[in-house]
Amino acid sequence: MPKPAKKPVGALPENPERVIIDRAIADNTWNLLPLGGEEEITAETLAPGKVILPLSVWLELRDQLQSRKEEIGVWLDSDETADLIGDAAEELPLIAAHFPAFTDGRAFTAGRLLRQRYGFTGELRAVGNFMRDQLTYLNRCGFNAFAFQGDQPLEGLLESLQDFSDSYQAAADQPLPIFRRRALL
Repeated sequence: MPKPAKKPVGALPENPERVIIDRAIADNTWNLLPLGGEEEITAETLAPGKVILPLSVWLELRDQLQSRKEEIGVWLDSDETADLIGDAAEELPLIAAHFPAFTDGRAFTAGRLLRQRYGFTGELRAVGNFMRDQLTYLNRCGFNAFAFQGDQPLEGLLESLQDFSDSYQAAADQPLPIFRRRALL
């Protein structure tokens, strides 16, 4: 009997035309593939171009996609941890973390672990249902790209990345706490 396909946690993330990357609005050049689609995805049937695969598909096809590794990203559903990618994060150009609801903060942990434990330096994209008020905290955890759902004007959302001028604690975006930075002056 075939293994049942994993169902996404909450609503599937959307793939908007424009995203925020490194504090600038940019065209979305990546195609996020949904989880639990009806068609089986294989290395031969995968469309050309930049594709963000669900983690389960990437794990299955990883070896077969080595020749395309610069154009293959992975998205983690909220019930999947960064440990499932582990040290392989270094070989990926993009990892997306799914927020099925703004109250589900598991992707914050995934982002921080990918940056600080696994040394991920590529694009770390938040996808799904996160809020404008969470942008600063997402950035502190290492996210540098944001794919918003709905019809929010991205220009206004950029302002939210400037909500706080400084922070006391160390984080992925600032490895030194404020007392260490002041001691360096």
